[in-house]
Amino acid sequence: MPREITAYSNPLIKRIRNLRDKRHRREEGLFLAEGLRILTEAREAGRIPEYLFYTAETARHPLVTALVTATEARGGEAIETNADILSKLSGKDNPGAVVGVYPEFALDLAEIDRRTAPIWLVAERLRDPGNLGTILRTGDAVGAGGLILIDDCVDPFSVEAVRASMGALFTVPVARARWEEFEPWLRAGPGQLVGLSLDTTHDYQAPRYAAPTFLLTGNEAQGMPPHMEAACDLLVKIPMLGKADSLNAAVATAVMAYEVRNQFRNA
Repeated sequence: MPREITAYSNPLIKRIRNLRDKRHRREEGLFLAEGLRILTEAREAGRIPEYLFYTAETARHPLVTALVTATEARGGEAIETNADILSKLSGKDNPGAVVGVYPEFALDLAEIDRRTAPIWLVAERLRDPGNLGTILRTGDAVGAGGLILIDDCVDPFSVEAVRASMGALFTVPVARARWEEFEPWLRAGPGQLVGLSLDTTHDYQAPRYAAPTFLLTGNEAQGMPPHMEAACDLLVKIPMLGKADSLNAAVATAVMAYEVRNQFRNA
């Protein structure tokens, strides 16, 4: 049976609230997700929280009931609380109906089977959690095999990135690696590495892409360093007809991903 917690001083509340900090997430191996839609996406993808927090007002909602049932069936704990506690956990003044606590699940490169999808997304030193979340949503939309984060990217399990992904964190596999690990792994099997760059004349719609295509997006402010551009099989550029010299990193990734997806679909 669910237990009730309504005191800010409760040790579990303090522990869960600390997961908003990266250091505590790494120490615990846990992260927060908030909102009924996101937690339902997670449940449908087979990801069940270790702790589930909800309010008495939402307890009878069928999706909340399904989450409580799934959590308890997997040995997790469902906890009834109030909106103030949910706000304290999520960091939002208007929190969603539920907050879940999940174990982190980033992959190692060795766990990736590149044959499972024709498109893979790769991001290098991505800094903005909103961009990371949007790229995950793009990956879900185009059926990408996963997102590989290279070097010092923003934490995909931060509250902001999880929220921005709108549930795609639970449907698109995420791996983290250093470039020195990624490049030899990529070259050990099939895969075309395509980089988005301003330092090329190749229009993004001109080439014929080969599956599996790995789309590499560089840092938002600096782009890719020269040694990564040199390692790409192909550099392409999205034409800019206005005064702006480039698109937002997440937008550019989406444009490229759909071009590749459309080519494979129409092949």
